[in-house]
Parts: sequence; structure tokens; C-alpha cells
Amino acid sequence: MQRDWPLGTHLITPRRGYVHHGIYAGDGRVIHYAGYHRAFRRGPVLETTVEQFARGRGVRAEVATPASFPGPDAVARARSRLGEDRYRVWTNNCEHFVHWCLSGTARSAQVERWGRRLRGALGAFAAPGRLVALRTV
Repeated sequence: MQRDWPLGTHLITPRRGYVHHGIYAGDGRVIHYAGYHRAFRRGPVLETTVEQFARGRGVRAEVATPASFPGPDAVARARSRLGEDRYRVWTNNCEHFVHWCLSGTARSAQVERWGRRLRGALGAFAAPGRLVALRTV
């Protein structure tokens, strides 16, 4: 597994149904939101080894993330939130965290995609001609 990423590199590793995100902190360490890691209990922002972050899966650098706070600045921002325990899947997840560390704006492309899919699915049920009017007798 590669360990010579530059400080502040946006790392990703696949999980079942989503991609997990973290910030490379140097010396084989990653800072990330633990999320729902044990029996659906929220976990805090942690600094762990690359191996713990990967959980036996591959890890790669995400190159498409713009950085207003590159390198050591992104790592310092990540460390400023160590221990934070305000994980929320839709509004404050590991991807929101990494984007905030790098750009100052918390966002999650995964959540945005899931939201579009959900709106599309719900929109199909509410499409004109598909709603059935209820009548009282």
C-alpha cells in the first residue's frame, strides 16, 4: 500500500455502497470521520493508520478535489477537529469533512448523487397522470 502521498492528500477507499474519505497526515496516518463504525454508533474524527482506514481494501488519492488549504494547512484543519463527534450521514460525513479541510466548504458528491436519485425516484411517483384521486362516496 502506498504511503508516500503528500501531506493533505485526499484519500479514498471503497466500502459496501459508498466510498470512505480521509486526509493523509504523513507517517502512514490518515485523519477521517469514523462515522457509523460499531453497531450503528457514531464515531468521532480520528487519526489512524492507513491500514485501519482501509480496512483491508485498497486506498487511492482522489485528484479532483480543489484545495484552498493544501498540504500542512489541510492537515492542521483536520487535526483541529480531532475528537469531534457530530457525524451525520446527510450533512456532516467523512466526505464533507475532507472537502472542508481542503477547500473550506463542506460538501459530499455522494450525498448530492443520492439526493438526485431519491428525488428522481420520488418524482416518478408524483408525475402527472400517476396520482390517483381519492373520492369519498
